[in-house]
Amino acid sequence: MSFLPEEYKVPVSSNYMKFVEGANVFRILSSAVIGYEYWNTQNKPVRLHEKPEEIPEDIKIEKDGSIKINHFWAFVVYNHEAKKIQILELTQKSIMIPMKKLYVDNPKWGNPQEYDFVVNKTGSGFDTEYSTGVNPKSLLDEKILKQYEKLNIDLEKLFTGDDPFGRGKII
Repeated sequence: MSFLPEEYKVPVSSNYMKFVEGANVFRILSSAVIGYEYWNTQNKPVRLHEKPEEIPEDIKIEKDGSIKINHFWAFVVYNHEAKKIQILELTQKSIMIPMKKLYVDNPKWGNPQEYDFVVNKTGSGFDTEYSTGVNPKSLLDEKILKQYEKLNIDLEKLFTGDDPFGRGKII
């Protein structure tokens, strides 16, 4: 007798998808919002529609004296591993560029809501590498689509610090 069932996995509780080592398979469910993000002195993300022309007063200064303002895409996904609808925020150009050039802009692939993306993550820290591919086009389970519609996720709330899932301010 084993302590836990063989196939048991600890449930994912976060509403935000984070890439883990190995294959990360997800289906895009929404259009993307795009913008710029920096972390403030309270270590909270600040998201803007436009890149700031001046350095924000509350921006976090890194240990080496540098500052970071990243371009991002955020969209709703179905994370197949977690079996959960989540928000995925991308800042990694090594994922964004192949997604756009090889798939979204390619008429043979087109609408990214018709197939699953597979992002493979290897390494950690500065040695992290990503490769991006897709699975063949397929229909998504109607239950997932209905669940997504019921959630009524508002990605624009990322820009105000409110919870896109409608539960008030993000702490």
